[in-house]
Amino acid sequence: MSKIIPNLKANEELHPPANELSGTENRIAVERKKYNDTVQSYNTYIQLFPNNIVASMGGFQREEAYFKAESGAKEVPKVQF
Repeated sequence: MSKIIPNLKANEELHPPANELSGTENRIAVERKKYNDTVQSYNTYIQLFPNNIVASMGGFQREEAYFKAESGAKEVPKVQF
């Protein structure tokens, strides 16, 4: 005798939202890194000679606006379907 196992499709319906959520989190992390890298490049650029002379005359200052994630941002959000 073989047992008949029902084919449940409810689990398959949960995958697209979960995949979309993790994809969104990854895109945010990538953009956060790009922003922080750009701020770091700017800070380095205005400190190099002769850029530092022009930067000081133009009033350009070191930028400390790095994007820092909140303490709970790395935790996986609880999602109810």
